[in-house]
Amino acid sequence: MNAEISTAWGRVQAMIDGFVVLLPSIVLALILFTVFYLVAKGVRKFVRRLTRRHRNARNLGLVLGRLAQGIIILVGLFLSLTIVIPSLKVGDIVQLLGISGVAIGFAFRDILQNFLAGILILLNEAFNIGDQIVFKSFEGTVENIETRATTIRTYDGRRIVIPNSELFTNSVTVNTAFENRRIQYDVGIGYGDDIELAKQLILEVLHETEGILQKPAPDAIVVDLGDSTVKIRARWWVEPPTRAEVLDFRDKVLTRIKNKLTANGIDLPFPTQQILFHDQTEETDGDRYKQREGWPAGQNGVPRSKNLSSALYGILEMGSNGNSRENNINSHYRESDR
Repeated sequence: MNAEISTAWGRVQAMIDGFVVLLPSIVLALILFTVFYLVAKGVRKFVRRLTRRHRNARNLGLVLGRLAQGIIILVGLFLSLTIVIPSLKVGDIVQLLGISGVAIGFAFRDILQNFLAGILILLNEAFNIGDQIVFKSFEGTVENIETRATTIRTYDGRRIVIPNSELFTNSVTVNTAFENRRIQYDVGIGYGDDIELAKQLILEVLHETEGILQKPAPDAIVVDLGDSTVKIRARWWVEPPTRAEVLDFRDKVLTRIKNKLTANGIDLPFPTQQILFHDQTEETDGDRYKQREGWPAGQNGVPRSKNLSSALYGILEMGSNGNSRENNINSHYRESDR
């Protein structure tokens, strides 16, 4: 028993002695790795600072900074390991990385997919930090593009984290991709209103509103003949095309268009529905050649108005008198025509 304890204690003492011998090497390796880590962070910040002023190079600066940081840290790790383990060779490290890389690839496939997608997004520069994008049901301003996910801030003050693989493989709308953006709105006027006058009034508003670009010029076109309105589409361009600017200009333009049209007698009708009875003629509703809502003018003479109650009474008698119903109805019509 005492021999076993002595053997175990000897092993522990040997390990302690070995650790004491390696302690200077471990301290030197930690110092070296810390230096490489700090240098890597400094290089990343330096690269980002160089490309910060150039909008088109911001994403490239992020990619290059992160790659440089990763490479420097990896080199520092290799050198630190060789100090602690002098027998470790570069070939052994490469072989170890190859075997572990395959295992890590299977275990962290989604993470690596997001990482690669983030690198491609940064290189392709589909959108940049500060752009306003729409992705599925999310809309907001891009706060940060990381190697794993992209963070956007919604207009109501929420943060959305979207995996880069989804952004890379799905459609994304970038509202601030260009300097100018067109805004449009459909205005409905009555069928009895003057279309050309309404267009002229809308264009006057668009030309008078400060901030609306005149090149490309604003326009107003008829786009639809609706159930109760003639739809005129007002279109104008603004810069910069941010969400706040778009809402501000729409508020100004629509308010002025509504006031301008109503002040000049242009109707902005509510949805209405018209019901026409089959006994409607010129005697009850005016000249059919001028009012043709659902009624053809025809070539024959204008029929006289019939009494609706007489027609209903005739229909009732049709069911009660059998074969004599047609004669009864004709007699009622003749009596009403007199």
